[in-house]
Amino acid sequence: MYYVNREQIARRLAAVPEVAEGLRGAAEAWDGSLMLGMVQERCLHLAIEIVTDVGSYLIDGFIMRDASSYDDIIQINYEEKVFDNPTYEILRQLVTLRKPLVQDYYTWERSELHPLSVELPSILKHFTTQVSAYVEKELGPFNTAQAEGQRKE
Repeated sequence: MYYVNREQIARRLAAVPEVAEGLRGAAEAWDGSLMLGMVQERCLHLAIEIVTDVGSYLIDGFIMRDASSYDDIIQINYEEKVFDNPTYEILRQLVTLRKPLVQDYYTWERSELHPLSVELPSILKHFTTQVSAYVEKELGPFNTAQAEGQRKE
């Protein structure tokens, strides 16, 4: 029997709408300002953390092969059919941003709109749907709305 931490997965997936809203808002109002640059930067960082955290919980819970990197987390989940190829391709691009955002932040170009900021909101929504469907297929009913209610309390 698998132990999949469904609560922690759901809590992370429940954060997706806010991250998507932040990215969408920054992209729509983009003026190259420091404030929107910082909003974009934080939202991209949170998106990376969400997809890698969820991916790690799935890897651990379903006893998939060990991941050696952030890219590997995404690849393993793709190979296990957690999400489709279009989602995989975007998420691979996303995780390559972790080092520049977290370690080389002082060189990040905050005045430019990153291309992923425009397409990521819909990909994150699709990611949430696909992860939920995967967990439900493997273990039965899965409700991310329950975690959203817990998060707001």
